[in-house]
Amino acid sequence: MNKQANTTGKKLRSSDWFGRVGKDGFIYRAWMKNQGIPADMFRGKPVIGICNTWSELTPCNAHFRELAESVKRGVLEAGGLPVEFPVMSLGETLMKPTAMLFRNLASMDVEESIRANPVDGVILLCGCDKTTPSLVMGACSVDLPTIVVSGGPMLTGKYRGKSIGTSDVWRFSEDARKGVMSEEELNLAEGGMCRSRGHCAVMGTASSMASMVEALGITLPGNAAIPAADANRKVLAHLSGRRIVEMVWEGMKLSDILTRPAFENAIRTNAAIGGSTNFAIHLMAIAGRIGVELELEDFDRFSRGVPLVANLQPSGQYFMEDLYYAGGLPAVMHAIERYLHTDALTVNGKTMGENIVGCESLDTTVIATIEEPINPISGMVVLRGNLCEDGAVLKPSAASPELMQHTGRAVVFEDIEDYKRKIDDPKLDVDETSVLVLKNVGPKGYPGMPEVGNMGIPMKLLAKGVTDMVRISDGRMSGTGFGTVVLHVSPEAAAGGALALVVDGDLIRLDVADRRLELLVDEAELARRREQMQPDTNPFPRGYAKLYVDHVEQAHLGADFDFLKGGSGSEVSRDSH
Repeated sequence: MNKQANTTGKKLRSSDWFGRVGKDGFIYRAWMKNQGIPADMFRGKPVIGICNTWSELTPCNAHFRELAESVKRGVLEAGGLPVEFPVMSLGETLMKPTAMLFRNLASMDVEESIRANPVDGVILLCGCDKTTPSLVMGACSVDLPTIVVSGGPMLTGKYRGKSIGTSDVWRFSEDARKGVMSEEELNLAEGGMCRSRGHCAVMGTASSMASMVEALGITLPGNAAIPAADANRKVLAHLSGRRIVEMVWEGMKLSDILTRPAFENAIRTNAAIGGSTNFAIHLMAIAGRIGVELELEDFDRFSRGVPLVANLQPSGQYFMEDLYYAGGLPAVMHAIERYLHTDALTVNGKTMGENIVGCESLDTTVIATIEEPINPISGMVVLRGNLCEDGAVLKPSAASPELMQHTGRAVVFEDIEDYKRKIDDPKLDVDETSVLVLKNVGPKGYPGMPEVGNMGIPMKLLAKGVTDMVRISDGRMSGTGFGTVVLHVSPEAAAGGALALVVDGDLIRLDVADRRLELLVDEAELARRREQMQPDTNPFPRGYAKLYVDHVEQAHLGADFDFLKGGSGSEVSRDSH
């Protein structure tokens, strides 16, 4: 392929650096040669950037140095020059106040690192929740040939002979609060949870993102489910290294693949796997960067009617390792083929239909059929009403059916500190019919929109055996979470949304079937409350947090920065010397 491509006369982007004569070419090549690169590697070979989010502070991605070596072998075999570079790594489990605060910053790091450097194509190494959307967002704004290689899920956890995953953290937490689980037992579970390299072993946000990029067509088939510890993860990385060189010669860019049909495929696939609600906010941001029109209602519209066929926690029973053995995402997409745009192009040069042909489920208890699904209800519900004029989302497959139509009295927490002070107070005026409302945890209000929307049940109700309640916030929840939880309320409280006006005792009506979320308070009273509100000001005098609060868009638009929509392309006309 490389010899054939060299006869076409195609000009490589990297030749604007390494193909120069005189002083500039001397400088660009000479300092690269201090790494032991032979001179012929700079002549007519595609330079492939390996964008690496390796970090020991991002445990999900801590094996990426090794994965990068597999990519390099594939690039070299195909006649390219691999160059690995680091970008900001977002560790979901460690970063405060939330990794989501830094998603847009990491995307800027990726975008400018790709544009400023002599690369012809890019491999994106990502795994932990925000590393995937941030890298894809940044790459979209440059629009070079690009392939995503995910790090893969960890092996299924084990505790006292049972399989466990991240979704069990929330159950263990409630059991520990009730005194059902001791600290010693909690420590044993902790030691058995993360048994190998990789991201969460359930269909949380990381696995949803890995599935998203495969359904979009920007990974090789099978990317989403191969466990991080499986040798086939390295094989996929190796093959991706080969393929990216071919894509450079073919001129296949992200914009050729990320078309409107690809986004619809991703939405429908997310419904079929019971994917994270975070999927919406990240896919919206990616669409904004590549220039595809997408609105919040599309997530409801295109997932409606697609049943849940993947039996994975938190919406089902099994784990990502089981999904892999049952046929992976190709088998899921084969099961829902009638809902997909099978003619959508993918990075291997084939259509999605060609990639999934014959990919039958190998275990129908894990990947079911649309005729006999795990749950006929799936996808993402988009709610509207006077409490969420620009929308809110709910994941019905993880909710309690009896709460899908519910009217209850609001129990309000003004911010996360207020929630932590009150939630276990025996004097808290709450019962099982109440609606928990958490304010000021949205993009501007926290800032960064943390995963605190699946609030814990008040201690006094846990003691009575209550396991779910309607919970509403302008924040997010972990893709591993579950419950009847309304999220991403927009506009958020800190931006003057109606959520800011809710007080204890107000009646709130949730009607999922009618897609409505209503604050049952007289408009005149709401107007009076609004008049008494103090205008919001940016509490941060400097730095990235100030930039974030000043420029972040609301959740229904993807929470990207207002100045980052679209892209600047790959051309850089001025030299550095």
